[in-house]
Amino acid sequence: MRLIALSLTALLLLIQYPLWLGKGGWLRVWELDKQVIQAKKHNDELKERNSKLDSEVQDLKTGTGAVEEHARFELGMIKKDEIFVQILNAASSAQTSNLNDPKPPKEKTAPSINH
Repeated sequence: MRLIALSLTALLLLIQYPLWLGKGGWLRVWELDKQVIQAKKHNDELKERNSKLDSEVQDLKTGTGAVEEHARFELGMIKKDEIFVQILNAASSAQTSNLNDPKPPKEKTAPSINH
């Protein structure tokens, strides 16, 4: 009787091996499921990006608002009869004041060589 119980236990373990560790086992299915979830998340992000780009393309094709916005911010263009005002922060105004300094920079002279 003991021999039959041991052989049945061994057969049960042999049957369990492919279920857990085999090619189509639970561990492999779990890993593939994680990969599918990551791929779906990445695809959703790409779809959102594509829809934003598509709406921008449609706006550029049909409307002048986007073209005007790009011209203003990227190319620095202004409309006729508009006044352009530029506000500088403290760091850039300090650099500008150094450029407008009336004192000429001191010239460095090369040392003379006597033979």
